[in-house]
Amino acid sequence: MELFEIAASLIALAALFSYINERWCKLPTTIGLMLIALVFSSLLILLGLFIPAVNEHAEAVIGAIDFGETLMHGMLGFLLFAGALHINLNDLARHRWLIAGLASVGVAVSTVVVAGLAWGVFRVVGIDVRFIYCLLFGALISPTDPIAVMAILKKAGASKALEIKIAGESLFNDGVGVVIFLGIWEIATGEYGFDLGHLTALFLQEAVGGAALGLGLGYLAYRMLKNVDNYSVEVLITLAVAAGGYALADRVHMSGPIAMVVAGLLIGNHGRAFALSTIACEHLDTFWELVDEILNAVLFVLIGLEVIVLTFTGKFLLAGMIMIPAVLLARWISVGLPIGVLRRWQMLHPHAQRILTWGGLRGGISVALALSIPTVARDGSPIPERDVLLAVTYLIVVFSIAVQGLTIGFVVKRALAAGQNAAAAPDAET
Repeated sequence: MELFEIAASLIALAALFSYINERWCKLPTTIGLMLIALVFSSLLILLGLFIPAVNEHAEAVIGAIDFGETLMHGMLGFLLFAGALHINLNDLARHRWLIAGLASVGVAVSTVVVAGLAWGVFRVVGIDVRFIYCLLFGALISPTDPIAVMAILKKAGASKALEIKIAGESLFNDGVGVVIFLGIWEIATGEYGFDLGHLTALFLQEAVGGAALGLGLGYLAYRMLKNVDNYSVEVLITLAVAAGGYALADRVHMSGPIAMVVAGLLIGNHGRAFALSTIACEHLDTFWELVDEILNAVLFVLIGLEVIVLTFTGKFLLAGMIMIPAVLLARWISVGLPIGVLRRWQMLHPHAQRILTWGGLRGGISVALALSIPTVARDGSPIPERDVLLAVTYLIVVFSIAVQGLTIGFVVKRALAAGQNAAAAPDAET
């Protein structure tokens, strides 16, 4: 299939599944789309048992879609820019220490804890996985995705403080997680040994360089927006930042995700306050909300369809089932450390750790990073760990979106009720 045919098919499926969900299933959109796509994929696999040509064609079509490339070098820049565009910088600054802790120390701690647990689980199950690849797995599974849970949090009556913490953490930990993943990957492939100086330089180039690039792009766009008063031109400028800025960051080996978050925050706050008219803001919000919803619809359909091309064995399934609570435990620990430190200086909800743990959903970026692991290393040697890491990652992501996503509202309501019964302070929202 040609690129246009693939894109047209994905959009058509997203529209069809969205209609089915809206008409009958009534689930949160992203969760419903993924589950319907999973059911659709399972039916194709079952049909393929009787008509092999069906399964072969489905595998060929889905296999032709490079999920990692599509998300990491296509959708991600637009999704992060759109998300950052609607984050209030004052709200973000108010919770900056917790968000910074979760997105940096939290991701690093989660990576190490997951790696240790995964190494033990794989050995018990009887799967040979080198520890460096366990670390790689820890890095790719640690970033969280707020997309599937934000609408549910609002319906559950969650506070603005909780929403900004989950969204703010997820915006930044994507970039940090990718940087950690890249550093571990260079060690795994033997391109560099464990060189602390090189890893520090990589972090500075990717993370700090990405933030600086995003700041520069955002300021340039802000100056341009301030000098025009035509909403179509203004929307086009922001589109150029999201597309061209991400491509530029990738070309100069800086973190595109971090660049897009910083640029989106600057335009969404200072641009909205000092450069854009009310009408321009309305058009800008409408455009980026539509882009966000369409891309997320396609993304979650893709996640559901990916099961067609994955390899599952009994050992892979067992390892995945055990790693689901293991990853939640790692999340509990990585969230608890910054919360425990910050409780000394600020009031936090007594159940903040529970809410942030269960609300830390894994999404498309974890699957994309797992898919980016090649089947063969640069020296021609095979990488047998790829299949098991991909299968386990997929199981965790599906559980995270389907189970955690559908129950987070109940968890939040119970936590908020418990906090009220305990006479929690008014500002101790999470």
